[in-house]
Amino acid sequence: MAPISISTAHGVSTITVDGDFTFEVNRKFRDIYQALPHDRPVIIDPLRASYIDSAGWGMLIRPRERAGKVPKSIRLLGANDTMRTIPDANFTIA
Repeated sequence: MAPISISTAHGVSTITVDGDFTFEVNRKFRDIYQALPHDRPVIIDPLRASYIDSAGWGMLIRPRERAGKVPKSIRLLGANDTMRTIPDANFTIA
C-alpha cells in the first residue's frame, strides 16, 4: 500500500497514512488534501502510521488550516494522547 491514500464514501473523504508519516510524503499528502472540495468532510486516519516525525505532525494541521472554521470538517481518527495535545488544531477527535 502507498504511504498516503484516499477513499471516499457517502460524501466523506478519508486520508489514510500507512507507514512512516515523514517529510518524504509531504507532497503526496498535500496534493491529496488540496484536491478536495473545501466543504467536504475529511477524516485523517493515522492508525497505521508506524512513525510520525515533526513534519508529519505539521501535515496533520495543514488540512484544518485550509478548511478554515467549518465545524467538524476535519476529523482525526484514533488520535493518541500526543495527538490530542496539538495546540489550536481544532480537530474533531474520533
